[in-house]
This record gives sequence, C-alpha cells and structure tokens, in this order.
Amino acid sequence: MLVLDGSSLSLDDVVRAARRPGPVAVSDEARARVAASYAFAGTVAEQRSVYGRSTGVGANRDQEVTASAERALQLLRSHATSSGERRAPERVRAMLLVRANQLAADGSGLDPRVLDALVAMVSADALPPVREGGSVGTADLAALATTALVLTGERPSAPAVPAVPATVTFDAGDALTFMSSNAAVLGDAALAVADLRRLVRASVVVAALAFHAVRGNVEAFGEPVEVATPFPGAQAVCRAMRTLAGPSPQAARIQDPFGLRTFPQVHGAVVDRVGFAEHVVVAMANTASENPLLSARYGVAHHGAFHAAYLVQSLDALTLAVAQSAQLSLARLAMLTEPAYTGERPFLGDGTPAASGVMIVEYSAASALAELRALATPAGLQVVTLSRGVEEDASFATLAARQALDAVSRYRAVLAAELVAAVRCLRLQGARPAPLAEALRWLDDRDGGAPDMRDRDLTDDLLLAEESVVGLPDTVSVPWPA
Repeated sequence: MLVLDGSSLSLDDVVRAARRPGPVAVSDEARARVAASYAFAGTVAEQRSVYGRSTGVGANRDQEVTASAERALQLLRSHATSSGERRAPERVRAMLLVRANQLAADGSGLDPRVLDALVAMVSADALPPVREGGSVGTADLAALATTALVLTGERPSAPAVPAVPATVTFDAGDALTFMSSNAAVLGDAALAVADLRRLVRASVVVAALAFHAVRGNVEAFGEPVEVATPFPGAQAVCRAMRTLAGPSPQAARIQDPFGLRTFPQVHGAVVDRVGFAEHVVVAMANTASENPLLSARYGVAHHGAFHAAYLVQSLDALTLAVAQSAQLSLARLAMLTEPAYTGERPFLGDGTPAASGVMIVEYSAASALAELRALATPAGLQVVTLSRGVEEDASFATLAARQALDAVSRYRAVLAAELVAAVRCLRLQGARPAPLAEALRWLDDRDGGAPDMRDRDLTDDLLLAEESVVGLPDTVSVPWPA
C-alpha cells in the first residue's frame, strides 16, 4: 500500500497509482500535522481576516463574508464550472493522488476529515467527473471543485465507477483550500514526463541500431566529446552510444551527418530537460501550495506559490527539446533510405525495380514530427488578465502539460518509423551487432524475425514498432542517467 506523507511521493508512485489503482493511506505523522494546521487556522481566523475564509475570492477579496458551510458549498458550486470532454481515468487518478499528498504536507489548514474522505475516494477508485476545461495554470479550480462536490455527496462519481465510500462536509476554511492547487496539471505532467523519459532512453537504442546499419563513426561519442560538451545529458548519451557501438568495424566515413554526429548534443539536452521536469513535478507534488498557507510551524502567508511558472517553463523546454531530437531521428531515417549509407537498395527495397520499400514510412515520420513541432510552441507565451484585473498573469501550465502528454504519441511514432527502417536494414545486411544482440532477439520474437520485404502495407509494422519501442531500454545494459 502506498503511504502518503507529504514529502516523499515520487514520479513513479504517481504513474503506478494512475495506471494500476490500489489502496492508499496517509501516515500518522502527516495526519497529525494536518490536524495541527487545522487547529492553527481556526485560531488565526478568530484574530484576523483570512482570504477565502472570511473574505470573498479573486476580485472579491476585499468583501467580508460570514464563514459557514453553506458559504463553502456556494464557492465550490460556482468554481466547478468547466467545459470540454471528461478526462481519462488515469489522469484523474494522478490528480487525486497528488492532491492528497499535498494536503498531507504542512500548511493547508484543512479539516483532516476532508483528507480522510479524499484518501477513501482514491482507494475506492471513485473518480469524479472532471472535464478538460477550466484551468489556466494558477490552480485547477474547476477540477478540484468538482472533486469536492463529489466528496460532499452533492454530485455523483463519474459514470461506471464506484460511488464515494464516505461523504464529508466542507466548512468555511476547506473549500478554497481544497481547490488551491495545480494537482491536475501536476498529474498530467507526471504521466507525460514518465512516458517521455522512457522514450528518451529508447531513442538511444534506436539510434544505435541505425548507427550500425550505416556503419557510423564512433568518434562522435568518444571521451573527448564528453569534454567538449560538458553537460550531464550529453555525457550520458556519449557513454551509452559507446557501449552500444561496441568494437564496431571501421567507420564508413570520416564523419557522419548530423543525425548521428550531433546526437549527444541534441539528445543530451533532452535527457537534461527530462531530469529537470521530473525534479519540478516531484517538488511541487510534495509541497503545500495553498493560498493562504496556515502552518503552526511557519505562520500565515498570503502568497502566489500557486503560480506554476517553474512547471510551465520546464514542460515547454522538455517538449521543445523532444521535437529537436525527433528531427534527428527523421534525419537518421533518411540516411537509412540512401544506398550510399547502407549499401542496400534505395528505400531498403527488396530488389524489385523501383520498389518503394520504406518510402512511406519516412512520410509517416515526417507527419508525426510536424505535429510534434506544433506541440512544442511554448505555452508560457500565453497571457491573460482575469477577475476584474487583479489576476493579471497566468502560467498556462495546463496547456503545457497537455502538449507534453500529446507529444508522447507523436515522438513514439517518429521513433517507431526509424526502428522499422533500422531493423529492416540490419536484416537485409545479415548484421547482428553484438551489443544489440538481445534487443534484436527481442524484436525477432515480437515480429517473427523475417518479415516480408516485398512492397506491402507497413501499417502493422509501424504499430508493432510503436509498442516495441517502449520496451527497448530493458533489452540493453546501458548506464542510463538517474
């Protein structure tokens, strides 16, 4: 059972809980911390105005209100306004887990019974009907207000899922506190970063297959290059490529095209961006970001920690870096269609005059890359002014997270196209590079090992390659970066 303590939730914890739901619990220490924060918040509210408890919200911040459970319910109802399609179950699960863990940290001022009800919801997989629209990256108000209304029993769970096992009353200080989080964005970001991390590693294996198919020059990955490119990601790619190149035969050329020669520099940047994005997601998922913070240890603070600038910038940079690396994948695929590099027939044809071979595989990769480039448009460039001008900025991390999620399938499609061509080339050559022998055996098991090389519809090959590329990192012994 996953135990939440508000400080040690990992990216992999979020992904596992989202895709393989099961029971969760809150540690006794964390629940005691929540109870202490709740008691402190009550004391503070008796002594001074507290945003969202004794005042309105947004531009209504200067209006005093009577704190009551009915007022809390009205706030939740109004803020549950949303639009668009319902989110996939795994995305909602990720949101709920992140929110529960954040509330287990110090500073929410929330009634611990609300946290108990949320944890019960997660354990029962009683998912709220969260829709796509309603967030601009300064708290997922609509998604979390909808969740709160399900916890109160006012709204049902999403269709075809269990009802919540327990309902709870939201008091005056619970409504805004519960909504004051980017948990939905963080859940999406966790899923996207984990999937991209996997593909970033797979890309190294695919590039190594292409390297052997065109008899590449290993000097581009040598130790001197680690000195010339003094960044952890590039150095890790160099080491991995040297491992997968092995004692390769003499290079066919003094230096390769950029698809191979600049692979450490371009793909190394992706490795580093993945690492930083994971750091940001994990840090934010283990931190109380409610406004205001009400901590018995640290005191009271009205603040802007809900603004997800770190998150949007890390995700924008990651998606852009992925698009740049995918361009090199297409460049290597182009090399694989050219007899001057492979020693085989054009487009890796079977010998039939004017055979198309993998010609349209290259088109498929170019199409996916075009979509990936569009997704790399920085979400952080968006601007907005809301709530009568008092909220004059927003991170739009929601958009960045969705773009990163969508980038996963497009990047996978590009790599799959390169994989189809590289393996086809090696089979035509009768080559079985020793460092990749296990990977090739694994691929043989998946497609039978001797596909028909005649011109035919390669759709099934590409779809199988999309499935296979995810498992490639497990077939090699490579010192992946942490």
